[in-house]
Amino acid sequence: MSKLLRKPNQKEISQGVTLVHEVTSENSSLEYVGFKVIDLTPGSTYTEELAKVECCIVALTGKIDVSDHEQEFLNIGTRESVFEKKPTDSVYVSNDRSFEVKAVSQARVALCYSPSSNQLPTKLIKAEDNGIENRGKYSNKRLVHNILPDSDPSANSLLVVEVFTESGNWSSYPPHKHDQDNLPNESFLEESYYHEMNPRQGFVFQRVYTDDRSIDETMAVENGDVVLVPAGYHPVGVPDGYESYYLNVMAGPTRIWKFHNEPAHEWILNRK
Repeated sequence: MSKLLRKPNQKEISQGVTLVHEVTSENSSLEYVGFKVIDLTPGSTYTEELAKVECCIVALTGKIDVSDHEQEFLNIGTRESVFEKKPTDSVYVSNDRSFEVKAVSQARVALCYSPSSNQLPTKLIKAEDNGIENRGKYSNKRLVHNILPDSDPSANSLLVVEVFTESGNWSSYPPHKHDQDNLPNESFLEESYYHEMNPRQGFVFQRVYTDDRSIDETMAVENGDVVLVPAGYHPVGVPDGYESYYLNVMAGPTRIWKFHNEPAHEWILNRK
């Protein structure tokens, strides 16, 4: 059984609140990245007290209200399916605060965590504030929504991005890594991938591997799965007929994304 592939584990933790995924430093090999997915029925409420971690609350689907008990953001969230391919709303909450998420409609929410000790202001990250990029060419095309990029100083450690990859295309490709604290050339960032497919019965392939092959896993990833990337290259291949969505969370000792392409495959970027 793969240590890097996590299947959904539906567990009702309170009335109307289902914990779908929970990745922590205690149950994974990740030290800097934590991740949860929760499903909420209309009117249900999820609350959490943050210690020395910060959290980005992403309204994956449905409408929610979010409060840190000082500020309240009402009726946020923009889509019923991630494959509407429009940006969504998120809320950043810093360490040593608490927050509440209340479902206005049926909702799926991602909670993205990383260690933090410098308290920053709570911030609503509106859908229209997401940076939108189209990357790649040929069979390497994807649409990127930057929720918390390294150019945004709103967080201490967290980087959050969502990526849509077209049918028959590759993503996180050519293979790149960010597992060396070697700035300015490369930064050390752990990463998690939360995957969805359209249609839902689809799958993608993701390989995670290091130069020395101490990690080398190729996984068939299905709708709702999470893949952990403690180190190494991590490309994703999308079969014909299906579209891929994934939400990335990255964090490490320095909040900057500097990656290193695998030299054997870097030539792919230079095609005309």
